[in-house]
Amino acid sequence: MKNFKLTIRYDGTRYNGWQHQKNTKDTIQGKLETLLMRMTNKTEDEPITVIGAGRTDAGVSAIAMTANVYLDTTFSEQEIKEYMNKYLPDDISIDDVKRVDKRFHSRFNATGKTYRYTLWCGDTKPVFDRKYVYVLEKMPDIESIKAAAEMLIGTNDYKSFCGNKKMKKSTVRTVDSIKIFQKDSYIIMEFHGDGFLQNMIRILVGTLLDVGYGKKKPEEMKNIIDAKDRQEAGPTAPSNGLCLVEVDY
Repeated sequence: MKNFKLTIRYDGTRYNGWQHQKNTKDTIQGKLETLLMRMTNKTEDEPITVIGAGRTDAGVSAIAMTANVYLDTTFSEQEIKEYMNKYLPDDISIDDVKRVDKRFHSRFNATGKTYRYTLWCGDTKPVFDRKYVYVLEKMPDIESIKAAAEMLIGTNDYKSFCGNKKMKKSTVRTVDSIKIFQKDSYIIMEFHGDGFLQNMIRILVGTLLDVGYGKKKPEEMKNIIDAKDRQEAGPTAPSNGLCLVEVDY
C-alpha cells in the first residue's frame, strides 16, 4: 500500500460537506472515494478512505484542501491526478498528487489552517460571485469589527463559538490571526489558527457582524469567550461565504 497526499480544490456550494455520509454520496469525500475504488477495482467490501485535513460544512468551498489516501496501485502520481480529473465532476479538481511517507496523516500532521470569509455590500449585485459571498443589506462599521477581532485572538476555550452542542473533546484552540480588509464592495475576513471547531468561523463572522451593526460592543468579546455558552455569541453566518484557503504542515 502506498500513501498519497492530495491537494484538492472544490466548489462546495452543491455538496453536503466534506465528510461522507450513510444516506448520500453527494459529499466531496464520497465522490473521491467512489472514484478511487473504481480506479483500483475495489469492491464495497474493500473500502478506500480519503482522510481530509478537516471537515468543511455543507456549502463550504476550498482552494487547497489537503488529504491523504492509501492505495494499492501501480499508477504514478501523474496518472492518478489525470485519472481523477478526467472523471471527477467539474467542480472538483485534484491540483497535486504526491507520494508521501506511510506515517503522514493529513489531519494529525496539520499545524494550522487559513480560512477566508467573503462578504459583499454594494449598490449593485455580485452577479458572478453570488454563490460565494454573503450579501449584506447595509455596510457594517469595519473599524469596530477590527477592534473586536483583536480581542478574539489568542489561545482560548472557544466553546461559545462551537456549533456542536454535544462536543465532548477539548474546545481550546489557538487563533493567531484575524485580518479584516475591504476592497470596493467586498469585505474579506481571514482567520488563521491551529484548528477550528464545527461552525466556528461562521459563528465568529456572525458575532463580528453583530459588533459592526452595533448589537454588541468590541469589549464584550472576552465575556463571550469566558461564558463558554453558544447563546452568548452571534448568529451563524451562511456557509457559502466560507472557503478553506490553505493547510499548514
